[in-house]
Amino acid sequence: MTETPYLLTPGPLTTSAATKAAMLRDWGSRDAAFIELNARVRARLVEIAGVVDSHVAVPVQGSGTFAVEAMLGSFVPAGGVCLVLRNGAYGARMVDILTRAGREVREIVEPENRPIDPAAVDARLAAEAEIGHVAVVQCETTSGILNPVEGIGEVVARHGRSYLIDAMSAFGALPLGQGQVAFDALAASSNKCLEGVPGFGFVLCREAALAGCAGRAHSLSLDLHDQWRGFEGNAQWRFTPPTHVLAAFDQALTEHAAEGGVQGRGGRYGENCRILVDGMRRLGFETLLPDGLQAPIIVTFLMPGDPRFVFAEFYNRLGDKGFLIYPGKLTVADSFRIGCIGHLGAAEMRAALAAIEETLAEMGVENGSPA
Repeated sequence: MTETPYLLTPGPLTTSAATKAAMLRDWGSRDAAFIELNARVRARLVEIAGVVDSHVAVPVQGSGTFAVEAMLGSFVPAGGVCLVLRNGAYGARMVDILTRAGREVREIVEPENRPIDPAAVDARLAAEAEIGHVAVVQCETTSGILNPVEGIGEVVARHGRSYLIDAMSAFGALPLGQGQVAFDALAASSNKCLEGVPGFGFVLCREAALAGCAGRAHSLSLDLHDQWRGFEGNAQWRFTPPTHVLAAFDQALTEHAAEGGVQGRGGRYGENCRILVDGMRRLGFETLLPDGLQAPIIVTFLMPGDPRFVFAEFYNRLGDKGFLIYPGKLTVADSFRIGCIGHLGAAEMRAALAAIEETLAEMGVENGSPA
């Protein structure tokens, strides 16, 4: 494997040289310069979402799942009922989080290749008045499917319920109504479409809703209300922050703005996705999803039917050529995944396709079509 492979995954991602270089400095967590950096990062996040006047950004240490657990545990109270809209592994993870926290869960379940239907949400909320919160994954990277979060949000708002969004693999590249979707909380992380490195997540919280969350959290370290009050009180983290990761993220946000924000970043990812899908189809591969349901984040390809295709060998040979992809995570079909995000462009996607074609030839696989 090459020393610095390209990561064609849903995160961690290939990052820019400047983002990596930002981690070379050591920071004092109570130093004025680091406190200023924190404030700048928090302000930029609500600007990206277009919710400056209504929401606050609350970062938390850990991976994206830490942020999702902080969101669910802080907003859904003990005795509350949350409707989880599940069509993949990350919706299932929210069910697990809520269950372990002792919250009551209701579900709408769809197959991994089918989006959530807002009409089904409408019917459930009309029938079950006890549901106080609705949680959904914007882009379910189990398959790469994009759920209609705007349409679902309209339904949730009409019924007067609280809307919680896992936007982990979409925030920063896919629009979310620029302030028009009435969410109470949205979770994402540093190492996805904003192209930082792993180490912290964040939740954008409607300030008025967050103010009512005191004492709800089942966890000390994942209490968003207390974390927010700490930032508002002295602009510092309650516990040791991932200083180097935040410095890298600050640089990544500067690059995000320079690229044109959500529109520019999403445009590049869309082109990456088009090049990848067109190229793989030329090699005979089939996508799990039709183009209309495919988000430009990660693409699921059905496993070739040729018995000479062995995924582990395919994966290792591509890795030796400098490209790391992702195994499948489906129950509906045998598959593997290739990401479109990170500090990559058209040249890298075409190079990946050339490496895939070369690898297939080495394996004696003449066509990538499924059985």
